Amino acid sequence: MNLQSTLYGALPQHLLSRCGGWMARRRWGPLTTLFIRWFVRHYGVNLDEALHTRAADYASFAGFFARELQADARHWPSAGKTVASPVDGVTSRAGRLDGTSLIQAKGIDYSLQALLGGEIQPYADGRFATLYLRPQDYHRVHAPIAGRLLRIRHLPGRLWPVRPWAVADIDGLFAQNERVVLEFTSRAGPYALVMVGALMVGSMETVLTGPIRGGRRQPDAWNLETASREFERGEEIGRFNFGSTVILVFGPNALDWDAAALAPEREVRLGQPIGTLVSR
Repeated sequence: MNLQSTLYGALPQHLLSRCGGWMARRRWGPLTTLFIRWFVRHYGVNLDEALHTRAADYASFAGFFARELQADARHWPSAGKTVASPVDGVTSRAGRLDGTSLIQAKGIDYSLQALLGGEIQPYADGRFATLYLRPQDYHRVHAPIAGRLLRIRHLPGRLWPVRPWAVADIDGLFAQNERVVLEFTSRAGPYALVMVGALMVGSMETVLTGPIRGGRRQPDAWNLETASREFERGEEIGRFNFGSTVILVFGPNALDWDAAALAPEREVRLGQPIGTLVSR
């Protein structure tokens, strides 16, 4: 672990993130507008595609960060077998699981069991894709294919940064960080969508649970198996209240990734085709 990682490891990660989340939710009036304008310029945020296109339209930074898009800002494929990107972001890694191990970065593998905290055999030798959401990206998460949500599992953990330098240096970072695991059944069989928290992520939330904040008194798992909650492809699942990472995990012979679309460091857009389901 390099010096930068060591310094971040010594920080009170949860305290800083809770403070950051509290500040982001406050309404500071003109100060909020000024900060949003700076953020838009600094990170190159495209507000023209947002439902509200002016910095002054947002009462809080949190509201700006989890902003909604205009209805025609993204397009979804019509073919039923197409897997679409659930987020805007950049591909970190994508490929085949080595048994039950995933690639985090060059020379770093980590355990699927540690990541999911539940049943992993249906995913052994399957496929995975890790998508990093940058500060300028849209931060809501949508269903990549149609399916039924079975359960939501909250796994407390650290809040390491998920920027590329940290991913390349900290062993098992994604399995160390706090995360929310959503498990689905679909025409492709079971699949998991993992929302990974990070430093300064005020909270993660799903459309069924609302905000999930580490250290709060709330269940570690919501068993939704009897709820039969169906999601259409493109339907919103949840959101980050600051930038982070989404990991998709599918079983063996469920799909083929689009290698060009998911090349390392390649930008992906919400709704963009990233794979094709294998006929069953």
